Order: sequence, then C-alpha cells, then structure tokens
Amino acid sequence: MQQSDLSIIDHYVKNANDINALQVEDSRLSKSKSYLKIIGILYYPHTNSQENLKSSDVETILKQNYIFDNISLASRPRIIKVSPKSNMAIVWIDIWDVQSGHNAKLLINRCFNVGRANMNPGVPQCKNCWKWGHSTFSCRIQGAKCVKCNGPYKSKHHREFSWCCKANAKTNPPRLETKKGKPCPHTFKCSNCKGDHQADSNHCLFWRHRFNREWHVKKYAEICENRSQSIHSEGNGRFNQ
Repeated sequence: MQQSDLSIIDHYVKNANDINALQVEDSRLSKSKSYLKIIGILYYPHTNSQENLKSSDVETILKQNYIFDNISLASRPRIIKVSPKSNMAIVWIDIWDVQSGHNAKLLINRCFNVGRANMNPGVPQCKNCWKWGHSTFSCRIQGAKCVKCNGPYKSKHHREFSWCCKANAKTNPPRLETKKGKPCPHTFKCSNCKGDHQADSNHCLFWRHRFNREWHVKKYAEICENRSQSIHSEGNGRFNQ
C-alpha cells in the first residue's frame, strides 16, 4: 500500500453517510525502523582541526541533502572510527520506515555531497515474529509474537494476555497484579540470543551485529544445528527388557 492509497481511503471514509469527518483520524501506514550504515565520511571533517565528527554534524548534513527530505531519524546518529589509524568514519542511522522498507530502499547506494557516502542496509528485524533476516512484510508465521515474552499475541497486548502481570495467589510467594498504566516489570529471555532483555533490545548480540550479514547467517546455522541435535537426541530412546 502506498500513500496515494491512503488518500483514497480517507476520501471514501470521510464522505460516507453517518460519519463525522472531524472525528475520523487520517489513515497512516504502520511504522517500523530501518537500520542503515553510511560510509565515506571523514572522521575529522573540519580543516586544520582535530575535532571529530559529531551526531549534530551528521544531522546537519542530512538536513542539507534533498534525498533525506521525507526521512525522519528514529534516534541520534552513532559514529565510530573505521580503525585507530584511519581518518574515516562509519555512521549508523536508524530511520522511521514502513513495513516494506520503502524509505530504506530509496537511500540504499545513494550518494550525497560529503565525499562519496553510500547507504548500506543492515540485517532487517521482523516486527511481527522478532526474528532477524527478513522484513515484517515478508514474515511467514501465523499470528504474531510478543517482543517481551514471545507469547502468541502482539506486543501491545502483553499486559492483557501475559500471565506475568496477572495476580496469582497460588504461587509462592503469591504474585501481585501489575497496576494499570504501569509497564511490565518482569524480565524474560530474548527469543534470539537468550539474554536478559526483550527481543528488540540494543543489548542483544543480534542487534550489535545487525550490519554483519555473515555473522547472522552463521549464528542461525548454529541455532538450527543445535536444535536438530537436540531433537535427534530426544528421539534416540530404547526399550529395556
């Protein structure tokens, strides 16, 4: 679906009988995040100065280039030096996008007027099942998964369906209900790396390697191999006389 399709929907809904157009919100595409890497920018951009590139410098550069006119940053740019002896920088940016990755596709391999800067896509993380390696748009699972507890429901319904926020007098000690309006205080294992955080955390190993496709391929191959060995081991039963 494109923005033009939303305009058609808005026109149809707001002109329908028994509809108060002033009470109808404008249609909008579901938001997602895309991760991009910019290369080819000087780490020390100022002539005769050892002052390094800052996030504010990057934001100014992006605002001055027309290819970013309809792009919104989801967080401040992050900058590192290519190597200790290099004078070049690598810049990571997170942008607001739609589930199909439309905005990222407009930027990939584009150049703008700060040297030759290429946009390289990171490994996508699905916002439906929270696995890495495919976009939300191409997810094949039935239903959805919670980013926090991996339950079979959307993340926004975690408080409504998850057992952890419901009172249970039979547990030891008894579990109290999480008060309405308060975020879930409980900790779960990440469905990807099994760390003590939710699946979209920047503490996750998969997130830290989101620009290293080789690492992701190797890691998922290891996970599949371990799962296969576990299933094979459980299936090797025997009868005793």
